[in-house]
Amino acid sequence: MRHGLLGTLAFVVTLAACGGTGTADTTTTAIGFPVSGYAHAGPVCPVEQSPPDPACADRPVSDALIVVQDRLGRRVAEVRTTAGGTFSVVLPPGEYTLIPQPVEGLLGTAAAQDVVVETGPVEGIDFSYDTGIR
Repeated sequence: MRHGLLGTLAFVVTLAACGGTGTADTTTTAIGFPVSGYAHAGPVCPVEQSPPDPACADRPVSDALIVVQDRLGRRVAEVRTTAGGTFSVVLPPGEYTLIPQPVEGLLGTAAAQDVVVETGPVEGIDFSYDTGIR
């Protein structure tokens, strides 16, 4: 009987140390896939030209904060864009909303986007910020 009690106690201590509760709510995240995209701002020039002037192309938005929420609205991650406007965050399979935060010096904030991570990378997410130039 004493060995059974010690074994049970050891199991409970091990379970508690791992953060588990022993219920179906316990989630182990072993698999994740990159979710990536690009943040840019435009217009850059006040007058649109035809053909378009390459110097007037949207510019990358660097250091923009993107908050990741799960389908229940809980913040599960955040990522910042690089100097080139790109970002990538690894997420386990599930449904998420990527929410760009306001960037100082830009008039508008890019719209949030819903993504579903299933069995591979999610690429090409496009966040378009407004410079306010007209």
